[in-house]
Amino acid sequence: MINVLIVEDDPMVAEMNKFYLEQIQDFRAEGWAESAEQALSLLDSTHYDLLLLDIYMKGSSGLELLSEIRRKALPTDVIVISAARDKSSIRQALNNGAVDYLIKPFEFNRFRLAMDAYRKRAALFKRTGSMVQSELDAITHADANVGPSQPLPKGFTRQTLQAVWNAIEAASAEGFTSVDISAATGISRVSAGKYLTELEARGILEMELIYGTVGRPVQKYKITPHGKIQITKYLQ
Repeated sequence: MINVLIVEDDPMVAEMNKFYLEQIQDFRAEGWAESAEQALSLLDSTHYDLLLLDIYMKGSSGLELLSEIRRKALPTDVIVISAARDKSSIRQALNNGAVDYLIKPFEFNRFRLAMDAYRKRAALFKRTGSMVQSELDAITHADANVGPSQPLPKGFTRQTLQAVWNAIEAASAEGFTSVDISAATGISRVSAGKYLTELEARGILEMELIYGTVGRPVQKYKITPHGKIQITKYLQ
């Protein structure tokens, strides 16, 4: 689980960020700070994997907090979520190691994209051993894998695709079948199979045939390493 500290002086915005975070697998809002000073106090006593950081706050700014985090070499990543859109603020945030920058107001899909990319980044750094170039490219050039909204095949709807994808994300990490997705969404097994087959064809899922002692082999699916990034093109 990725533990998150929300640093935001507006309670309504902080609550919205928390709500968004709760919709995404593997993330948990562990705390809220309404000032840079309060955030530093929490960081001194508690480890957080990720900060969702506003810039405009009472007292010290988010940029000052980010600089202090880097000065102290705290092992915490930062994603900036701010209305600040001037190049100076953005450059300073990125130069101080912010892994992403969301300009308010933003859409949920962009928020999800940031969290999915961060999840991938965190998983790679937690693994033992060195990285290969393709793994590094996946986190430094994640935007290269995402383009504008893509059309769906004939007979497919974004509403059903979203329901299928929600069921996929909630399914076992060991894999899932069309029967599992059908049961979770209420659509027919045949329809679930069509969606899974299409997602496999587009590189979002991978499929393995599981052979039993009798009968036909079972098609078991898993999300590919880039699947959570790629799916955003079809859910926009």
